[in-house]
Amino acid sequence: MNPIKITAKTHDVGGIPIARLLPNKDHRTIGAWCFLDHAGPAGFGEEEQGMQVGAHPHTNLQTFTWMLEGEVFHQDSLGNRQLIRPKQVNLMTAGTGEYGISHTEQTPDGIKALHAVQLWIALPTNQEIKPDFTHYPSLPEWSQNGVDFVLPTGTFANHTAPTKQYSPLLGVDIQVAQAQMLDIPAQAGWEYGVLILKGEVQIDGQTFTQDELAKFEPLETDSRLHIHAQAGSHIMLLGGEPLPHPTLIWWNFVADNQATLEKAVADWNSGHPRFGNIDISGTTLTRLVAPKLTAKIRS
Repeated sequence: MNPIKITAKTHDVGGIPIARLLPNKDHRTIGAWCFLDHAGPAGFGEEEQGMQVGAHPHTNLQTFTWMLEGEVFHQDSLGNRQLIRPKQVNLMTAGTGEYGISHTEQTPDGIKALHAVQLWIALPTNQEIKPDFTHYPSLPEWSQNGVDFVLPTGTFANHTAPTKQYSPLLGVDIQVAQAQMLDIPAQAGWEYGVLILKGEVQIDGQTFTQDELAKFEPLETDSRLHIHAQAGSHIMLLGGEPLPHPTLIWWNFVADNQATLEKAVADWNSGHPRFGNIDISGTTLTRLVAPKLTAKIRS
């Protein structure tokens, strides 16, 4: 069960350093997880505003924000206004088909640090799913043998998170105080990934460090992942059952075919009502423009 090593590409998003692991040139998804950014850790000076991401749209996905440090203020076209703090999840659902949603993300005044994992979940396009937003202020957390666990989504070690899912998924935040071997159960047919947020782990003779992702292809039988974590390591375990259709991504849109992506671009740029409206008057935020899709997107 040799994992594939994926090394992050670095970007700047809204003034925050971003390490992007998915989508990758050769590996696009882990189950329905189709986008993975490690944001920060970043600090801001007295005159800096922190993250300021203007109004932008989404289709056929959920945004899944897992906060580690700092705060982020979310507002969306459904009228939701929500501050997210560490160990909390914001889950925004764009909806499938002709549905869509738009939102903004900002660091509140006075917050001088930010550290988060930003993920997208591709929605199963054979289901009619309407736009939605839910804030999860409390999630299962426990400690065992010097390891601290928080469960943002799914079921793990006899704990189940309240986070709503449309396809089977798992996300576990794991912090290791003392060096040890982690023995993780893995389901047949699922893909898995281990994101290194801090420290170092060894898996099947390979060493993985910060902003590297160990990606496991679907398993034929139930198995175990053996992860030797060094003291002080912080990782996020991701898993999921692959969707039964292609997952194509362009800018902030997900679809199962190119024509749907092209229509989303045209609809957003023309102000189509499917994306609603956010009042950003009186702020420094702008309404972002979707880049035109000029090439064939592969899944």
